[in-house]
Amino acid sequence: MYPFAARSKISAAVLLALAAAPAFAEDEAKPTPPPGLPAGVDWTFNFDAGYGAFGFDNSLYLNPRPDDPSGDLGDNWTEGMVKAGLSGVYKNLGGSEWYGKLSAVGEGTFSSAPDLVGSDATSFGVEDAYIGWRSGTSIGGGENVLDFKVGRTQYQLGHGLLLYDGSSEGGSRGGYWTNARKAFELAAVGTFTSGSNKFEMFYLDRDELPESDSGSKLVGANYEYSFGEENTLGATYMKWSAKEDVRPERDGMEVYNLRAYVAPFPSLKALSFELEWAQEENDDLIDSMAWNAAASYQFGGAWAPKLTYRYAFFEGDDPDTAENENFDGLFTGFYDWSSWWQGEIGGGYLLSNSNLISSMLRLHAKPTESLSTGLIFLDFSLDHPESFAPGITSSDAGTELDWYTDWSVTSNFTMSFVVAVGKPGDAVEQFSGRTGNFTYGMIYGAYSF
Repeated sequence: MYPFAARSKISAAVLLALAAAPAFAEDEAKPTPPPGLPAGVDWTFNFDAGYGAFGFDNSLYLNPRPDDPSGDLGDNWTEGMVKAGLSGVYKNLGGSEWYGKLSAVGEGTFSSAPDLVGSDATSFGVEDAYIGWRSGTSIGGGENVLDFKVGRTQYQLGHGLLLYDGSSEGGSRGGYWTNARKAFELAAVGTFTSGSNKFEMFYLDRDELPESDSGSKLVGANYEYSFGEENTLGATYMKWSAKEDVRPERDGMEVYNLRAYVAPFPSLKALSFELEWAQEENDDLIDSMAWNAAASYQFGGAWAPKLTYRYAFFEGDDPDTAENENFDGLFTGFYDWSSWWQGEIGGGYLLSNSNLISSMLRLHAKPTESLSTGLIFLDFSLDHPESFAPGITSSDAGTELDWYTDWSVTSNFTMSFVVAVGKPGDAVEQFSGRTGNFTYGMIYGAYSF
């Protein structure tokens, strides 16, 4: 997290840059600004708030619970967040644009949350604070051929398997599930787009919890080719650095990533596929691979059901080799239910995208324009059970069934509901003695303006 003085300097720079932008443009009719803000800039105010209740009937502990030998394994807690932001766009002479955003977020965890969630904590700080320039119609080749931005901002790679969440939650900040912070502590992204081709160069420094700051930073290059309406191919290279005494495997690590999101049959657009592969290398410190493949079919008719099957593999360490093969899940983020936090119980609280093999079957439906719902079944196993913990011989980590519903009550207010049941596998029983099922429920309300 930035020291307060540094955050203030960045915030001031964003607003001053936008306020000064009219000096570089011709006089023309501009939107009327809100009171107290400079004229000539198209200002937008955003406000978001959310609050949720979470509960485990049979929670996250070994048998028995360390701090309650009576056998009560339950947990109930709440989380809340508020975020306010101001963004602006200024059109320069010739059609290019300056743009920027400044926002702040407060979030908290309340009501005696379990230690894994981070216990009760609240925090408040700057979220977005960036300035950017895009070419608009000022050069040939199409609109916004060039785009550059720098500051506290977000960056997403593909569907968020490796890079999406730019800020840590829980711990001393609260908001473990709410995840209101997504901006990187410092990001610089340059994009060149030409027709179906997109080239990006980026630098990212994650805003990690003060108590567990690994100093993880990376530079990277990304290329994407889009064809038709539903098809995108992508390739990315990343070079990482980190504190050697905290995350030695990341310091000097290279990452290679290939992606394909396609509906390859023009006469059967209802059938789509997702494929992704990643390789991590850093001498003997890490030499690991992950990949996944998914197929979906979108049915027509009432409720518009969509059926998806996905297989995902994240390598685990083979203790018989000198290399460390445990895959590093990096900065994954929430793209959709169970992508890439796999399972509301497993991926949300117990498992990571390392030493893990999963099969997912998902049925999604949309009964009305304002209501979507679905069922997700997941089967988890370990790639190398012997490296999960001493004495583990079974690869069976368990199964999980989730039901979710998203309800747009109004254009600004949304409710989300989750009920989940997880059955521990033999590996979990060997590790903790747990044989009883995990049960979990969640209700979350979000307002956005």
